[in-house]
Amino acid sequence: MKIEKVTVADTEGLLEIYAPYVTDTAITFEYEVPSKEEFAKRIRNISAKFPYIKAVDDDGKILGYAYASTFKGRSAYDWSVETTIYLREGQKRNGYGSKLYLALEEALRNMGILNANACIAYLKDGETDPHLSNDSFFFHKKLGYQLVGTFHDSGYKFGKWYDMIWMEKMLGDHTDSPAPVDFGNW
Repeated sequence: MKIEKVTVADTEGLLEIYAPYVTDTAITFEYEVPSKEEFAKRIRNISAKFPYIKAVDDDGKILGYAYASTFKGRSAYDWSVETTIYLREGQKRNGYGSKLYLALEEALRNMGILNANACIAYLKDGETDPHLSNDSFFFHKKLGYQLVGTFHDSGYKFGKWYDMIWMEKMLGDHTDSPAPVDFGNW
Protein backbone atom coordinates (compact mmCIF):
# COMPACT_ATOMS: atom_id res chain seq x y z
CA MET A 1 0.00 0.00 0.00
CA LYS A 2 1.17 3.52 -0.76
CA ILE A 3 -0.15 6.99 -0.03
CA GLU A 4 -0.68 9.37 -2.94
CA LYS A 5 -2.27 12.75 -3.60
CA VAL A 6 -5.86 12.67 -4.79
CA THR A 7 -6.59 14.28 -8.16
CA VAL A 8 -9.82 14.95 -10.02
CA ALA A 9 -9.07 11.78 -12.03
CA ASP A 10 -9.84 9.86 -8.80
CA THR A 11 -13.42 11.17 -8.61
CA GLU A 12 -15.16 7.95 -9.63
CA GLY A 13 -12.98 5.78 -7.38
CA LEU A 14 -13.61 8.01 -4.37
CA LEU A 15 -17.33 8.22 -5.08
CA GLU A 16 -17.45 4.42 -5.23
CA ILE A 17 -16.09 4.39 -1.67
CA TYR A 18 -18.22 7.29 -0.42
CA ALA A 19 -21.63 6.34 -1.88
CA PRO A 20 -22.37 3.48 0.59
CA TYR A 21 -21.60 5.82 3.50
CA VAL A 22 -24.32 8.15 2.19
CA THR A 23 -26.92 5.53 1.33
CA ASP A 24 -26.39 3.03 4.15
CA THR A 25 -24.88 4.82 7.16
CA ALA A 26 -25.22 7.78 9.48
CA ILE A 27 -21.47 8.37 9.28
CA THR A 28 -22.14 11.20 6.86
CA PHE A 29 -25.29 13.25 7.10
CA GLU A 30 -25.63 13.74 3.37
CA TYR A 31 -28.90 12.28 2.11
CA GLU A 32 -27.99 12.06 -1.59
CA VAL A 33 -24.81 10.79 -3.22
CA PRO A 34 -23.11 13.77 -4.86
CA SER A 35 -22.81 13.86 -8.64
CA LYS A 36 -19.41 13.28 -10.24
CA GLU A 37 -19.28 16.98 -11.10
CA GLU A 38 -20.03 18.06 -7.52
CA PHE A 39 -17.52 15.59 -6.07
CA ALA A 40 -14.80 16.70 -8.53
CA LYS A 41 -15.49 20.31 -7.49
CA ARG A 42 -15.03 19.33 -3.84
CA ILE A 43 -11.71 17.65 -4.64
CA ARG A 44 -10.47 20.74 -6.50
CA ASN A 45 -11.57 23.17 -3.79
CA ILE A 46 -10.25 21.19 -0.83
CA SER A 47 -6.94 20.11 -2.38
CA ALA A 48 -6.15 23.69 -3.45
CA LYS A 49 -5.75 24.51 0.22
CA PHE A 50 -5.41 21.27 2.24
CA PRO A 51 -4.06 17.72 1.93
CA TYR A 52 -6.35 15.27 0.12
CA ILE A 53 -4.73 11.83 -0.01
CA LYS A 54 -5.55 8.24 -0.88
CA ALA A 55 -4.29 4.78 0.03
CA VAL A 56 -3.65 2.68 -3.06
CA ASP A 57 -2.88 -1.05 -3.28
CA ASP A 58 -0.22 -2.58 -5.54
CA ASP A 59 -2.76 -2.85 -8.38
CA GLY A 60 -3.69 0.84 -8.17
CA LYS A 61 -7.06 0.28 -6.47
CA ILE A 62 -8.03 3.03 -4.03
CA LEU A 63 -8.53 1.53 -0.56
CA GLY A 64 -9.53 4.73 1.20
CA TYR A 65 -8.99 8.46 1.34
CA ALA A 66 -8.54 11.24 3.87
CA TYR A 67 -8.50 15.00 3.75
CA ALA A 68 -8.57 18.12 5.87
CA SER A 69 -10.90 21.06 5.41
CA THR A 70 -11.55 24.48 6.87
CA PHE A 71 -12.60 24.28 10.51
CA LYS A 72 -14.15 27.77 10.54
CA GLY A 73 -13.92 30.51 7.96
CA ARG A 74 -12.34 33.18 10.15
CA SER A 75 -8.60 33.95 10.06
CA ALA A 76 -8.11 33.23 13.75
CA TYR A 77 -8.95 29.58 13.00
CA ASP A 78 -6.27 29.19 10.29
CA TRP A 79 -4.26 26.79 12.47
CA SER A 80 -7.21 24.42 12.94
CA VAL A 81 -8.75 21.96 10.49
CA GLU A 82 -11.49 19.35 10.37
CA THR A 83 -10.25 15.92 9.33
CA THR A 84 -12.17 13.28 7.37
CA ILE A 85 -11.51 9.68 6.39
CA TYR A 86 -13.40 7.04 4.41
CA LEU A 87 -12.30 3.47 3.76
CA ARG A 88 -13.57 1.06 1.13
CA GLU A 89 -15.97 -1.55 2.49
CA GLY A 90 -14.01 -4.49 3.88
CA GLN A 91 -10.84 -2.45 4.47
CA LYS A 92 -11.31 -1.55 8.13
CA ARG A 93 -9.02 -2.87 10.88
CA ASN A 94 -6.06 -3.60 8.62
CA GLY A 95 -3.99 -0.48 9.31
CA TYR A 96 -4.86 1.51 6.18
CA GLY A 97 -6.89 4.07 8.11
CA SER A 98 -4.11 4.69 10.62
CA LYS A 99 -1.51 5.03 7.87
CA LEU A 100 -3.72 7.47 5.97
CA TYR A 101 -4.45 9.59 9.04
CA LEU A 102 -0.82 9.67 10.16
CA ALA A 103 0.21 10.77 6.65
CA LEU A 104 -2.52 13.42 6.72
CA GLU A 105 -1.34 14.67 10.10
CA GLU A 106 2.26 14.88 8.88
CA ALA A 107 1.21 16.91 5.83
CA LEU A 108 -0.81 19.21 8.10
CA ARG A 109 2.15 19.71 10.45
CA ASN A 110 4.32 20.59 7.46
CA MET A 111 1.82 23.32 6.54
CA GLY A 112 1.83 24.73 10.06
CA ILE A 113 -1.53 23.34 11.20
CA LEU A 114 -1.66 22.92 14.98
CA ASN A 115 -5.14 21.50 15.72
CA ALA A 116 -6.88 18.55 14.05
CA ASN A 117 -10.59 18.25 14.81
CA ALA A 118 -12.96 15.41 13.97
CA CYS A 119 -16.75 15.65 13.96
CA ILE A 120 -18.19 12.16 14.51
CA ALA A 121 -21.73 10.75 14.61
CA TYR A 122 -22.04 8.93 17.91
CA LEU A 123 -24.36 6.44 19.59
CA LYS A 124 -25.41 7.05 23.16
CA ASP A 125 -24.14 4.53 25.74
CA GLY A 126 -25.79 1.14 25.30
CA GLU A 127 -27.53 2.17 22.09
CA THR A 128 -27.33 0.01 18.96
CA ASP A 129 -28.17 1.05 15.42
CA PRO A 130 -27.95 -0.66 12.01
CA HIS A 131 -26.61 2.53 10.43
CA LEU A 132 -23.87 3.48 12.90
CA SER A 133 -21.32 2.13 15.32
CA ASN A 134 -18.87 4.03 17.50
CA ASP A 135 -15.88 2.66 15.57
CA SER A 136 -14.84 6.16 14.47
CA PHE A 137 -14.67 7.31 18.09
CA PHE A 138 -12.40 4.38 18.99
CA PHE A 139 -10.28 4.88 15.85
CA HIS A 140 -9.64 8.52 16.69
CA LYS A 141 -9.02 7.73 20.37
CA LYS A 142 -6.41 5.14 19.35
CA LEU A 143 -4.64 7.83 17.31
CA GLY A 144 -4.49 10.25 20.24
CA TYR A 145 -7.62 12.34 19.73
CA GLN A 146 -9.43 13.52 22.86
CA LEU A 147 -13.17 13.99 23.29
CA VAL A 148 -14.00 17.68 23.71
CA GLY A 149 -17.76 17.87 23.40
CA THR A 150 -21.12 16.40 22.44
CA PHE A 151 -23.90 17.98 20.43
CA HIS A 152 -27.06 16.09 21.36
CA ASP A 153 -29.63 15.06 18.76
CA SER A 154 -28.00 17.29 16.17
CA GLY A 155 -28.23 15.17 13.02
CA TYR A 156 -31.34 13.52 11.61
CA LYS A 157 -31.12 10.61 9.18
CA PHE A 158 -33.01 7.35 8.64
CA GLY A 159 -35.86 8.61 10.84
CA LYS A 160 -33.63 9.02 13.88
CA TRP A 161 -31.72 11.77 15.74
CA TYR A 162 -27.98 11.23 16.22
CA ASP A 163 -25.52 12.86 18.58
CA MET A 164 -22.32 14.39 17.22
CA ILE A 165 -19.08 14.44 19.14
CA TRP A 166 -16.01 16.55 18.52
CA MET A 167 -12.54 15.14 19.11
CA GLU A 168 -9.25 17.01 18.81
CA LYS A 169 -5.57 16.30 18.55
CA MET A 170 -2.83 18.87 18.96
CA LEU A 171 -0.33 18.57 16.10
CA GLY A 172 2.12 21.22 17.24
CA ASP A 173 3.06 23.73 19.89
CA HIS A 174 0.92 26.80 20.40
CA THR A 175 3.14 29.87 20.71
CA ASP A 176 2.44 33.56 21.11
CA SER A 177 3.60 34.17 17.52
CA PRO A 178 2.61 31.20 15.33
CA ALA A 179 4.03 31.09 11.83
CA PRO A 180 1.41 31.65 9.11
CA VAL A 181 -0.10 28.47 7.70
CA ASP A 182 1.32 27.61 4.28
CA PHE A 183 -2.02 26.87 2.59
CA GLY A 184 -1.80 24.87 -0.61
CA ASN A 185 1.69 23.53 0.10
CA TRP A 186 1.35 20.07 1.46
